[in-house]
Amino acid sequence: MKIILDAMGGDNAPLAAVTGAAMAAQAFKEEIILVGDQDTINGILRERRWDGALPGGKLTVVHAPDVVDMHDDPATVLRHKPESSMAVALKMLKKGEGDAVVSAGNTGALLSGATLYGGRIKGIRRAALAPMMPCRGGQVMLVDAGANTECTPEYLLQFAFMGSLYMERMAGLKKPRVGLVNNGTEDTKGDPLRRETYALLRAAGDAGRINFVGNVEGSGVAFGECDVAVCDGFAGNILLKTLEGVAKFMGGEIKQVFLHSLMTKLGYLACKKGMDAFQEQFNQDKIGGAPFLGVARPVIKAHGSSNETAFMNAVRQAIAYTQSGMIEAVQQNIEYMTVGKAE
Repeated sequence: MKIILDAMGGDNAPLAAVTGAAMAAQAFKEEIILVGDQDTINGILRERRWDGALPGGKLTVVHAPDVVDMHDDPATVLRHKPESSMAVALKMLKKGEGDAVVSAGNTGALLSGATLYGGRIKGIRRAALAPMMPCRGGQVMLVDAGANTECTPEYLLQFAFMGSLYMERMAGLKKPRVGLVNNGTEDTKGDPLRRETYALLRAAGDAGRINFVGNVEGSGVAFGECDVAVCDGFAGNILLKTLEGVAKFMGGEIKQVFLHSLMTKLGYLACKKGMDAFQEQFNQDKIGGAPFLGVARPVIKAHGSSNETAFMNAVRQAIAYTQSGMIEAVQQNIEYMTVGKAE
């Protein structure tokens, strides 16, 4: 398998991207194609004493002289920068020169490029960004987390099906619980978008197509009341950033409590194992990235601040996603994802 990695995308690129790629090539025994400034990448490889042949894996470098900046216009940047590392990587994917693309670059540009070069699965209206978030008892997939700020009920119906299929194939869950993020659990709650979507998801659930558990409040998402949390990208992005912010805030406050005195520091030592486990729940480096569900070719969005471990795990996720048959599963179920056919 060949995984194409945008080596210039992300806050810590190219060093973290190249290092993560080398770690992935050795760990997963696959070929990683590094796309970016050839001199810079080769300089890192020489400095770290890596060459193209690593134990069990392989690194290949493809030159791309330009870079997509985080401040570039997502809708037009790939046309204006056709020789950027992101554009070259996506064009390689389109030509079949690799099996998946991983990038920590501009999210909007990557989504536009993935749709432009990879195409959407036939019948899918919009691709969705679907990250995993920690919750009580495990993890929950949030779909959509920001790719589509304006949605129709049909979009959310498709997000629900794709999220359910992902959790079945990637997380090994049987009948994953699908919840609609809303401002209350009653079936009459929400604006017209939420109420119309509820009716579609209920019909799909009654037909046995998905395991719909009804409306779920934001607090319910954190408490693990569903395995797939469905919402439009506007609400989803706010929910995601709020949960991330609260986790960082609480972590900082707990740290200050333990640093208050000698006795509290001793107390920390007594419960260090539990605190380490708590912090590990919020370690995004383990997850690596989020897939763009609905795109016809595997594209993984790594976090903008990814370090080498996160890049390695994003490659791992790209390999698993490619092997999962997820895209084929969506194609096989597309008839149930259209308004009027969900039942």
